[in-house]
Formats: sequence, C-alpha cells, structure tokens
Amino acid sequence: LAEHRVGALIAIEREIGTRSVQETGIKLDVPLIPELLSSIFYPHTPLHDGGVIIAGNRMMAAGCVFPLSQDVELHKTYGTRHRAAVGLSEETDAVVIVVSEETGAMSVCYRGRLSGGLDGEQLRSFLSDLLLKQAHTMWRRAQEELDLTPEGIAKSEKMAGNEDGQ
Repeated sequence: LAEHRVGALIAIEREIGTRSVQETGIKLDVPLIPELLSSIFYPHTPLHDGGVIIAGNRMMAAGCVFPLSQDVELHKTYGTRHRAAVGLSEETDAVVIVVSEETGAMSVCYRGRLSGGLDGEQLRSFLSDLLLKQAHTMWRRAQEELDLTPEGIAKSEKMAGNEDGQ
C-alpha cells in the first residue's frame, strides 16, 4: 500500500473491544488475507475511506469511522486519517497503522502517540514486539487463572473428583 501511495487506516484490536467502531462500518468477519485488505483500500472503492478493524487473524469490519483526536496540534500537521488513528488509540488499546495517500509514508499509533516515517522493517519490528508481548502476557494470565502448577492441577483433579461424588 505504501509503495503505491494507497492510503490506509488499519486498527489491530487488543484487549479493549472496538465493537462500537465496528458498527460504523460494514461487518466482514473474514480471514485476514493481504490481497483482500489491499483491495479494500484501493482508491474509489466503496470502503477505501474508512478504517479496517482486525481482531486476531480476522478482518472484523471495513469502512469504519474512527473517532477523531481532539489534540489541536494534530490539526496543524496531519490529515483526517492520522487524526482518526490517534483518536482510536486514545480511546482503546488498539494499535493503528496509517499509510499516507499523499506521501506513502507509514505511521503507527499506540496509546495516543503517533510514530511516523517508518519503513516496513521498523513497522514489522514494532508490531512483533508489541503483539508478542501481548500474547505472552495473556498466556501468563491464563496460567495464573488456571493454576497450572503441579499443586494446582492436583487440586483441580481432586475438585473434579469430588463433584462426581467420589
């Protein structure tokens, strides 16, 4: 998209849901396929001006209207697509990728902070670090909740046996 200066706005949902934003667009709930994602943003197609929401490995909705940031400084420097990226990242923990239609420059926005002028490798690195960290945190929480220690497993087995009347 950046190479061909095709503007894009892509949000990767994390822990805070984006259902209300998804409802502003067209529901998809389809596998994340690069060619489909590219075709959504192709100029003059019905959904190209809105944003796409990705959850896991699925595109949940396209043509979504993201909330605009009210940061006055952004109005002077960036266009609507960038202000929408910042706005969504201020309201959720989504990671938002922006490709400028005018310059082809890639930016990423997270927690209300916009980092611009990224190349493909920098974007991949940022997303890998953040999303792998998220996966590790979720796995650790699941282990804590399930208590996967030998003692915890023994306790669970004992409780399951008691529920069956043993």
